[in-house]
Amino acid sequence: MTAAQATETAARRPPLVLRNRRFAAVWVAQVLTQAAGRMFQVGAVWWLVGYAAGADRGLASGAFLAVSTLPAVALAPLVAALIARRPHRTVLGASAAVAGLVALGTAGWTYAATPPMAVPYGAALLLAGCQAVFDPCLTTSVPELVEDADIEAATGFELATQSLAGLAGGLLGPLVVDGAGLAGIVAGCAGAYLLAAALIGTTRFPAAPGAATADGPPPATRRPLRRILAELPFIRRVLLCFTAANVFTTAVFVVMPLYTRTVLHADGSTVAALEAALGAGTLVGSFTGGRIPGTPTAVGAGCLGLMAAALGLPGLPGLAAGPAPAVGSMAVAGWCVGVIGVRFVALFQRLVPAEDRPGFFAVMQALLGATFPVSSLVFGLLGDHFSPRTLCLVQALGVVPVAAALWWTGRCEPTDQRVEDQHVEEKHVEDEHVGDEHVGDMR
Repeated sequence: MTAAQATETAARRPPLVLRNRRFAAVWVAQVLTQAAGRMFQVGAVWWLVGYAAGADRGLASGAFLAVSTLPAVALAPLVAALIARRPHRTVLGASAAVAGLVALGTAGWTYAATPPMAVPYGAALLLAGCQAVFDPCLTTSVPELVEDADIEAATGFELATQSLAGLAGGLLGPLVVDGAGLAGIVAGCAGAYLLAAALIGTTRFPAAPGAATADGPPPATRRPLRRILAELPFIRRVLLCFTAANVFTTAVFVVMPLYTRTVLHADGSTVAALEAALGAGTLVGSFTGGRIPGTPTAVGAGCLGLMAAALGLPGLPGLAAGPAPAVGSMAVAGWCVGVIGVRFVALFQRLVPAEDRPGFFAVMQALLGATFPVSSLVFGLLGDHFSPRTLCLVQALGVVPVAAALWWTGRCEPTDQRVEDQHVEEKHVEDEHVGDEHVGDMR
């Protein structure tokens, strides 16, 4: 079979979620959990900025976002051990169920009486802890749920979850707060988490090689997380680049509500529009990222440069303040996030040995998440003293050198290109031998 015929055959195949019911159920569960978490996060931040925090809205919202990301950093070693030793279906279902119970209890308290300010912060901490377990466990489970040839498609769907969560949660969060207050947000989150737990509970995972049960792989000998990264120098450098970029890019979740409140003088519907634009852009990027030519490092560096321009646009001197430029900027920035995510997570799935994936993806989430509390607090404090327009320019200037560093990393060690070339060659061999065994490990 020629490459053209293989491409034509792949184009005729139905989408992965229609061909693989197990993956579809788990993916929908991830959409529900991340949408619930995003709705709570965005809604609570708008509640603080617009209603509850007063003059200290920047610090209050920044501290809330910092609390929401601490578990992914602090719990990384425990999460890695849990994913490696327990059936993946059990881990996924339990984390979604616990989140549902936490949200349900918080909703009951909020409906009964006005809770102290510590309650939403505590709920954010617990819900983020559950999500810190769910997300890397699902990423680790992808090779169990799909064939090797479908890893890019599965990765695209998985990363699109963040986009759908941004669309649904970001759109609903501020609107629900304006209409039903914080109590309405938490009640909706409880329903989404519990539905996700039910979906996981009714889905049977196929047995991994050597597995004792159908729920997932047996306990494996766990290597130190530091050793995993030490043996993957190229990936380590890439992760450090993205960690540095996150210091500036994730600040958008603090800057957007402040920009809406103090520059646009708008309400929750404008925050919802900005969040929806960011989510829509990420969704498109997740499904188109695999079609962008070039190595992952070259594509990633270009996308970071474009993201810097998009983030800085609302802060340019002389530009009339209005929702349209801000919405366009968020859409472009979101597209860049989606493209970067699908290219690099698919690359990591192939470069990282299977036995190290639980630890690696927990470390990846921790490294990328470690900057979020710092970014939220720093930009929150700056937001109480500087204009959001100035913060937009600071974000843009911070991303530019990271884009250059990522491009230089690919030039010095183009491992990503060699892996992609090997994958393409093996996929052609697989297409020519339909019915034969699948291509083996490409490490």
